[in-house]
Amino acid sequence: MAAASGSSVDEVAVALYRLPPDAFTAARDEKAATADAVDAARIKALRKPVVAAWAVNLLVADGQLAEAVELAAALREAQDDLDAAELRRLGTQRRQLVASLAKRAAALAAEAGHPLAASAREAVAQTINAAVMDARAAAAVLTGRLRKPLDAGALDDVDAADVVAGSPPGGTVERPAADPDELAVRRARKAAERAARDAERAATAAERERSAAEAAERTAREQADLVHERIAELRAQLERLQSDADAADAELARREQRLREAVSAAKAAANHAQRARDAVPE
Repeated sequence: MAAASGSSVDEVAVALYRLPPDAFTAARDEKAATADAVDAARIKALRKPVVAAWAVNLLVADGQLAEAVELAAALREAQDDLDAAELRRLGTQRRQLVASLAKRAAALAAEAGHPLAASAREAVAQTINAAVMDARAAAAVLTGRLRKPLDAGALDDVDAADVVAGSPPGGTVERPAADPDELAVRRARKAAERAARDAERAATAAERERSAAEAAERTAREQADLVHERIAELRAQLERLQSDADAADAELARREQRLREAVSAAKAAANHAQRARDAVPE
Protein backbone atom coordinates (compact mmCIF):
# COMPACT_ATOMS: atom_id res chain seq x y z
CA MET A 1 0.00 0.00 0.00
CA ALA A 2 1.43 3.36 -0.99
CA ALA A 3 2.04 5.82 1.77
CA ALA A 4 1.48 9.58 1.81
CA SER A 5 3.47 10.34 4.94
CA GLY A 6 5.02 13.63 6.02
CA SER A 7 4.94 16.67 3.75
CA SER A 8 3.51 14.56 0.92
CA VAL A 9 0.10 14.92 2.61
CA ASP A 10 0.32 18.60 1.81
CA GLU A 11 1.22 17.70 -1.77
CA VAL A 12 -1.90 15.55 -1.94
CA ALA A 13 -3.89 18.47 -0.53
CA VAL A 14 -2.49 20.82 -3.16
CA ALA A 15 -3.62 18.45 -5.92
CA LEU A 16 -7.05 18.00 -4.34
CA TYR A 17 -7.68 21.72 -3.85
CA ARG A 18 -7.14 22.33 -7.55
CA LEU A 19 -9.94 19.95 -8.49
CA PRO A 20 -13.43 21.24 -9.22
CA PRO A 21 -15.37 21.29 -5.93
CA ASP A 22 -17.85 18.64 -7.10
CA ALA A 23 -14.95 16.22 -7.73
CA PHE A 24 -13.21 16.92 -4.42
CA THR A 25 -14.83 14.43 -2.07
CA ALA A 26 -14.46 11.35 -4.29
CA ALA A 27 -10.83 12.17 -5.11
CA ARG A 28 -10.03 12.80 -1.42
CA ASP A 29 -11.50 9.46 -0.37
CA GLU A 30 -9.57 7.70 -3.11
CA LYS A 31 -6.30 9.28 -1.94
CA ALA A 32 -7.06 8.37 1.69
CA ALA A 33 -7.66 4.77 0.71
CA THR A 34 -4.11 4.43 -0.60
CA ALA A 35 -2.38 6.08 2.40
CA ASP A 36 -1.28 4.61 5.71
CA ALA A 37 -3.53 4.95 8.73
CA VAL A 38 -2.06 8.21 10.05
CA ASP A 39 -1.96 10.01 6.75
CA ALA A 40 -5.29 8.54 5.69
CA ALA A 41 -6.87 10.19 8.71
CA ARG A 42 -5.25 13.51 7.82
CA ILE A 43 -6.37 13.27 4.21
CA LYS A 44 -9.87 12.23 5.22
CA ALA A 45 -10.04 15.32 7.44
CA LEU A 46 -9.58 17.64 4.46
CA ARG A 47 -12.72 19.62 3.77
CA LYS A 48 -14.06 20.76 0.42
CA PRO A 49 -12.97 24.34 -0.36
CA VAL A 50 -15.31 27.26 -0.80
CA VAL A 51 -15.66 28.01 -4.52
CA ALA A 52 -13.85 31.37 -4.22
CA ALA A 53 -10.92 29.73 -2.40
CA TRP A 54 -10.77 27.02 -5.07
CA ALA A 55 -10.56 29.69 -7.80
CA VAL A 56 -7.67 31.33 -5.96
CA ASN A 57 -5.93 27.93 -5.73
CA LEU A 58 -6.28 27.64 -9.52
CA LEU A 59 -4.64 31.06 -9.82
CA VAL A 60 -1.73 29.88 -7.64
CA ALA A 61 -1.35 26.75 -9.77
CA ASP A 62 -1.40 28.96 -12.86
CA GLY A 63 1.60 30.90 -11.46
CA GLN A 64 -0.22 34.22 -11.57
CA LEU A 65 0.34 35.40 -7.98
CA ALA A 66 4.12 35.84 -8.00
CA GLU A 67 3.83 39.44 -9.21
CA ALA A 68 1.33 40.18 -6.45
CA VAL A 69 3.73 38.87 -3.80
CA GLU A 70 6.55 41.00 -5.24
CA LEU A 71 4.25 44.04 -5.15
CA ALA A 72 3.35 43.26 -1.53
CA ALA A 73 7.01 43.31 -0.53
CA ALA A 74 7.55 46.55 -2.45
CA LEU A 75 4.55 48.13 -0.69
CA ARG A 76 5.91 47.23 2.73
CA GLU A 77 9.32 48.58 1.77
CA ALA A 78 7.78 51.85 0.60
CA GLN A 79 5.84 52.07 3.88
CA ASP A 80 9.03 51.46 5.86
CA ASP A 81 10.79 54.21 3.93
CA LEU A 82 7.77 56.55 4.16
CA ASP A 83 8.01 57.15 0.40
CA ALA A 84 4.64 58.80 -0.31
CA ALA A 85 5.13 59.07 -4.08
CA GLU A 86 6.11 55.41 -4.32
CA LEU A 87 3.13 54.43 -2.15
CA ARG A 88 0.73 56.26 -4.48
CA ARG A 89 2.24 54.61 -7.54
CA LEU A 90 2.18 51.16 -5.96
CA GLY A 91 -1.37 51.68 -4.69
CA THR A 92 -2.57 52.31 -8.23
CA GLN A 93 -0.59 49.32 -9.46
CA ARG A 94 -2.06 47.15 -6.67
CA ARG A 95 -5.66 47.97 -7.63
CA GLN A 96 -4.98 47.26 -11.29
CA LEU A 97 -3.17 44.01 -10.48
CA VAL A 98 -5.89 42.75 -8.11
CA ALA A 99 -8.59 43.43 -10.71
CA SER A 100 -6.57 41.67 -13.42
CA LEU A 101 -5.83 38.62 -11.23
CA ALA A 102 -9.45 38.33 -10.08
CA LYS A 103 -10.52 38.36 -13.73
CA ARG A 104 -7.97 35.65 -14.52
CA ALA A 105 -9.17 33.50 -11.60
CA ALA A 106 -12.77 33.78 -12.82
CA ALA A 107 -11.64 32.74 -16.31
CA LEU A 108 -9.80 29.68 -14.92
CA ALA A 109 -12.88 28.66 -12.93
CA ALA A 110 -15.08 29.03 -16.01
CA GLU A 111 -12.63 26.94 -18.05
CA ALA A 112 -12.89 24.26 -15.34
CA GLY A 113 -16.65 24.25 -15.77
CA HIS A 114 -17.61 26.34 -12.72
CA PRO A 115 -18.28 29.99 -13.62
CA LEU A 116 -18.12 32.20 -10.54
CA ALA A 117 -21.11 34.05 -9.19
CA ALA A 118 -20.73 37.78 -8.45
CA SER A 119 -20.28 37.12 -4.72
CA ALA A 120 -17.54 34.56 -5.41
CA ARG A 121 -15.73 36.96 -7.76
CA GLU A 122 -15.81 39.60 -5.02
CA ALA A 123 -14.42 37.11 -2.49
CA VAL A 124 -11.64 36.20 -4.93
CA ALA A 125 -10.70 39.86 -5.32
CA GLN A 126 -10.71 40.36 -1.54
CA THR A 127 -8.46 37.33 -1.07
CA ILE A 128 -5.97 38.50 -3.69
CA ASN A 129 -5.97 41.98 -2.18
CA ALA A 130 -5.34 40.46 1.28
CA ALA A 131 -2.35 38.56 -0.14
CA VAL A 132 -0.94 41.79 -1.54
CA MET A 133 -1.52 43.78 1.63
CA ASP A 134 -0.39 41.26 4.26
CA ALA A 135 2.54 38.80 4.32
CA ARG A 136 0.60 36.29 6.43
CA ALA A 137 -2.22 36.25 3.92
CA ALA A 138 0.28 35.82 1.08
CA ALA A 139 1.82 32.84 2.89
CA ALA A 140 -1.60 31.25 3.31
CA VAL A 141 -2.70 31.86 -0.28
CA LEU A 142 0.50 30.63 -1.89
CA THR A 143 0.24 27.21 -0.23
CA GLY A 144 -2.33 26.44 -2.93
CA ARG A 145 -4.39 24.75 -0.18
CA LEU A 146 -6.78 27.59 0.64
CA ARG A 147 -10.12 26.41 2.08
CA LYS A 148 -11.80 29.77 2.61
CA PRO A 149 -11.42 33.22 1.07
CA LEU A 150 -9.64 35.94 3.04
CA ASP A 151 -10.51 39.51 3.92
CA ALA A 152 -7.65 41.98 4.46
CA GLY A 153 -9.70 43.79 7.10
CA ALA A 154 -10.15 40.72 9.32
CA LEU A 155 -6.76 38.99 9.22
CA ASP A 156 -6.12 39.43 12.94
CA ASP A 157 -9.07 37.16 13.69
CA VAL A 158 -8.16 34.47 11.14
CA ASP A 159 -6.82 31.09 12.26
CA ALA A 160 -4.42 29.79 9.59
CA ALA A 161 -5.50 26.22 10.32
CA ASP A 162 -9.07 27.25 9.56
CA VAL A 163 -8.33 28.71 6.13
CA VAL A 164 -5.45 26.47 4.95
CA ALA A 165 -5.82 22.69 4.57
CA GLY A 166 -2.99 20.47 5.78
CA SER A 167 0.04 21.99 7.45
CA PRO A 168 -0.23 25.68 8.36
CA PRO A 169 1.84 28.01 6.17
CA GLY A 170 5.46 28.12 7.28
CA GLY A 171 6.09 31.73 8.22
CA THR A 172 5.39 34.49 5.74
CA VAL A 173 6.08 34.78 2.07
CA GLU A 174 8.38 37.70 1.48
CA ARG A 175 11.51 38.41 -0.45
CA PRO A 176 14.63 37.35 1.43
CA ALA A 177 15.65 39.85 4.07
CA ALA A 178 18.01 42.39 2.64
CA ASP A 179 21.63 42.24 3.64
CA PRO A 180 22.42 45.19 5.95
CA ASP A 181 24.87 46.55 3.41
CA GLU A 182 22.33 46.13 0.62
CA LEU A 183 19.67 47.81 2.76
CA ALA A 184 22.03 50.70 3.47
CA VAL A 185 22.80 51.02 -0.24
CA ARG A 186 19.09 50.97 -1.13
CA ARG A 187 18.25 53.59 1.46
CA ALA A 188 21.23 55.68 0.41
CA ARG A 189 20.05 55.42 -3.19
CA LYS A 190 16.55 56.51 -2.24
CA ALA A 191 17.98 59.37 -0.17
CA ALA A 192 20.14 60.38 -3.13
CA GLU A 193 17.11 60.19 -5.44
CA ARG A 194 15.11 62.39 -3.07
CA ALA A 195 18.05 64.79 -2.82
CA ALA A 196 18.29 64.84 -6.62
CA ARG A 197 14.56 65.59 -6.91
CA ASP A 198 14.87 68.34 -4.30
CA ALA A 199 17.90 69.77 -6.08
CA GLU A 200 16.05 69.64 -9.40
CA ARG A 201 13.08 71.49 -7.89
CA ALA A 202 15.46 74.05 -6.36
CA ALA A 203 17.24 74.46 -9.70
CA THR A 204 13.91 74.96 -11.46
CA ALA A 205 12.84 77.54 -8.87
CA ALA A 206 16.22 79.29 -9.18
CA GLU A 207 15.89 79.34 -12.97
CA ARG A 208 12.41 80.90 -12.66
CA GLU A 209 13.85 83.48 -10.26
CA ARG A 210 16.75 84.19 -12.63
CA SER A 211 14.38 84.58 -15.56
CA ALA A 212 12.15 86.96 -13.57
CA ALA A 213 15.18 88.97 -12.39
CA GLU A 214 16.47 89.14 -15.96
CA ALA A 215 13.13 90.45 -17.20
CA ALA A 216 13.00 93.02 -14.39
CA GLU A 217 16.58 94.13 -15.14
CA ARG A 218 15.75 94.46 -18.84
CA THR A 219 12.71 96.61 -18.05
CA ALA A 220 14.73 98.81 -15.68
CA ARG A 221 17.51 99.19 -18.26
CA GLU A 222 15.02 100.21 -20.95
CA GLN A 223 13.50 102.75 -18.56
CA ALA A 224 16.94 104.13 -17.66
CA ASP A 225 17.84 104.40 -21.36
CA LEU A 226 14.64 106.36 -22.01
CA VAL A 227 15.42 108.74 -19.13
CA HIS A 228 18.98 109.28 -20.35
CA GLU A 229 17.72 109.90 -23.88
CA ARG A 230 15.30 112.49 -22.51
CA ILE A 231 18.10 114.13 -20.53
CA ALA A 232 20.23 114.32 -23.69
CA GLU A 233 17.32 115.92 -25.56
CA LEU A 234 16.76 118.41 -22.77
CA ARG A 235 20.47 119.24 -22.63
CA ALA A 236 20.51 119.89 -26.40
CA GLN A 237 17.41 122.05 -26.02
CA LEU A 238 19.02 123.88 -23.10
CA GLU A 239 22.13 124.56 -25.18
CA ARG A 240 19.96 125.98 -27.97
CA LEU A 241 18.06 128.09 -25.48
CA GLN A 242 21.33 129.26 -23.90
CA SER A 243 22.60 130.27 -27.34
CA ASP A 244 19.35 132.12 -28.00
CA ALA A 245 19.61 133.79 -24.60
CA ASP A 246 23.18 134.90 -25.29
CA ALA A 247 22.12 136.35 -28.66
CA ALA A 248 19.17 138.08 -27.02
CA ASP A 249 21.41 139.51 -24.31
CA ALA A 250 23.82 140.83 -26.95
CA GLU A 251 20.96 142.37 -28.92
CA LEU A 252 19.61 143.93 -25.72
CA ALA A 253 23.02 145.40 -24.96
CA ARG A 254 23.13 146.93 -28.45
CA ARG A 255 19.65 148.31 -28.11
CA GLU A 256 20.44 149.76 -24.70
CA GLN A 257 23.57 151.41 -26.13
CA ARG A 258 21.61 152.88 -29.02
CA LEU A 259 18.96 154.08 -26.57
CA ARG A 260 21.56 155.82 -24.48
CA GLU A 261 23.02 157.39 -27.59
CA ALA A 262 19.57 158.47 -28.79
CA VAL A 263 18.76 159.95 -25.37
CA SER A 264 22.04 161.84 -25.33
CA ALA A 265 21.52 163.08 -28.89
CA ALA A 266 17.96 164.13 -28.09
CA LYS A 267 19.11 165.97 -25.01
CA ALA A 268 21.85 167.75 -26.97
CA ALA A 269 19.38 168.71 -29.70
CA ALA A 270 16.95 170.02 -27.11
CA ASN A 271 19.65 172.13 -25.51
CA HIS A 272 20.69 173.43 -28.91
CA ALA A 273 17.10 174.33 -29.75
CA GLN A 274 16.72 176.13 -26.46
CA ARG A 275 19.81 178.16 -27.07
CA ALA A 276 18.60 178.95 -30.54
CA ARG A 277 15.32 180.20 -29.15
CA ASP A 278 17.08 182.20 -26.54
CA ALA A 279 19.21 183.91 -29.28
CA VAL A 280 16.18 185.22 -31.18
CA PRO A 281 15.88 189.05 -30.52
CA GLU A 282 12.75 190.22 -28.88
